[in-house]
Amino acid sequence: MTAKEYFEYIATQIHSTVVATVDEDGLPVTCVIDMMYADENGLYFLTARGKNFYKRLKSKEFIALSGKKGEDTMSCVAVSIRGKVKEIGSDMLSVLFEKNPYMNEIYPTEDSRKALTVFQIYKGSGEWFDLSKKPIERDSFSFGGAEEKQTGYFISERCIGCGKCTRVCPQGAVDKGSTKPFVIRQNNCLRCGNCFENCPVQAIQRL
Repeated sequence: MTAKEYFEYIATQIHSTVVATVDEDGLPVTCVIDMMYADENGLYFLTARGKNFYKRLKSKEFIALSGKKGEDTMSCVAVSIRGKVKEIGSDMLSVLFEKNPYMNEIYPTEDSRKALTVFQIYKGSGEWFDLSKKPIERDSFSFGGAEEKQTGYFISERCIGCGKCTRVCPQGAVDKGSTKPFVIRQNNCLRCGNCFENCPVQAIQRL
């Protein structure tokens, strides 16, 4: 999926997310925030300028969020995003209220909405994690021009082909390769580190 499709999934299918910001002491603070709209430029949410959440957003201009959809752990899809935020004011307030009519019950009058302001998550990276599939499925993405950093476990040229990594992988995500004895399917890897810990020749790298 594209970044826009991940944004739309968060806004329409998950909606309520757990958001982390950092306070003046450098400590993490979490709260539940609705992601109210998405387009090709990012995710949008609102808050009131009188809230401590607003103060933390303005101070650090960075956010991390996670949300999941599913009846239980083994049927859930989770999406996480971390990135930069900016205040865009009241220009999109009417759009967010139109897309989320329940907001009219919380802020019923034009005067009561004057304290509200909209933020956009416009640059960062994210991860998709689907436990409903066998093997599990994961994907990483970036948006807004952010550099996509490669992470995970990778088998180097030092591999001797003993196959121990295939036996300890809980998702069976290690295959025979064409240019080296074994390779890890990154979109099915749990990143548990079993292969890394059990390789007899330290051929597995962690990035």
